[in-house]
Amino acid sequence: MKKSLLAALSLALALAAPLAAQQGPDRSKPPALGPAPSLTLPPIVKRTLTNGVPVWIVEMHKVPLVDVTLVVKSGAAADPADRIGIANVVADMLDEGAGARTALDVADEIAFLGGSLITASDWDSSIVRLHLPVAKADQGLSVMGDVALRPTFAAAEFDRVKKTRLTAILQGRDNASTLAGLAFNKVLFSEPHRYGAPIGGTEATLNRMTVADVKAFHTKAFQPANAQLIVVGDVTAATILPKLEKQFGLWKNSGPVAKVLTPPAPPPAVRTIYLVNKPGAAQSQIRIGLIGVSRSTPDYFALEVVNTILGGSFTSRLNQNLREVHGYAYGASSGFSMRAMPGPFTASAGVQTDKTTESLREFFKELDAIREPIPAADIERGKNYQALGYPQGFETLSGMAGQLTSMAIYGLPETYF
Repeated sequence: MKKSLLAALSLALALAAPLAAQQGPDRSKPPALGPAPSLTLPPIVKRTLTNGVPVWIVEMHKVPLVDVTLVVKSGAAADPADRIGIANVVADMLDEGAGARTALDVADEIAFLGGSLITASDWDSSIVRLHLPVAKADQGLSVMGDVALRPTFAAAEFDRVKKTRLTAILQGRDNASTLAGLAFNKVLFSEPHRYGAPIGGTEATLNRMTVADVKAFHTKAFQPANAQLIVVGDVTAATILPKLEKQFGLWKNSGPVAKVLTPPAPPPAVRTIYLVNKPGAAQSQIRIGLIGVSRSTPDYFALEVVNTILGGSFTSRLNQNLREVHGYAYGASSGFSMRAMPGPFTASAGVQTDKTTESLREFFKELDAIREPIPAADIERGKNYQALGYPQGFETLSGMAGQLTSMAIYGLPETYF
């Protein structure tokens, strides 16, 4: 019986082997890419609070969570010239005590609700973002309202935040990569252009900054006329609007909103190489670039594809050249920093010190080559890289909120995505 069973099993395996070989994957070439995933976005429901604050609501009901973002359309570009970094400091301090709550009270209450509260600032905006279970929205919005509208800006907390930033500046002086970034922006955007200085301020401007300065900037920037609310999650307009009205509806304008227009910077007249001596640096940090484009450029998606080919992905030309072919760097990349006004385009890498000259030669080789006609196959790969990953930006509540935030800040049309 056992011999018969073994014989039958051997015969079955013998017959299955050729069949498996015929049906196995063809590993002689990469598998063909499937079609780009379809992207169908829910509609934006638009409402307005009684004080004029616009509210955008997108319903996403898969999980019982909600993401609420207050967008204030003032960021580092609105910093006064003698108080560079103040928008960043204000955003940093919003949750360091608000209303009757201390900084620890704010953190403990949000944690107890199972949520998160983020305060941040970039070049063109400042945000307060609340993420938590929808059942806890009332309690969470109460904390968010205090943080955004009634921060205490306690002197002790301000001194601590300022000292932390000054310490970070000192530490940055020992970091070749940090020094390269600072020097690059300074020479590309010559003074007094705001983009030429660090977003978080300098040692001089931070030392001049006072609590009164912080309060004054908050009063001028955080006003209903300069703000927008974005809500994404397991809500409807009928359920969330009363809660928003309760926390933000009584918010009043304190005066004209100071709008600072950052002028476009002139492009470099000639190709120039600047050397920054950093004794003891483990590598040479290379930054190459020019004045780029604003976020509202009609060429946004085309530039994203071209940059994917040049330095925006692991298989990009720069990374393949400097890392894979020559081994000069662990990685090389490029990218645009698109803002309300044209920001920098930067190609960068940390390279072996004894291969600095050779690395520069390869950088310029690729930067010159990208100006030539790009093969259709490269364009197709770049488009697929962007298209196949594009829907990921809308999968989560925070991702969707981030996309809507960009629309609000830069005045992008509703059909943009």
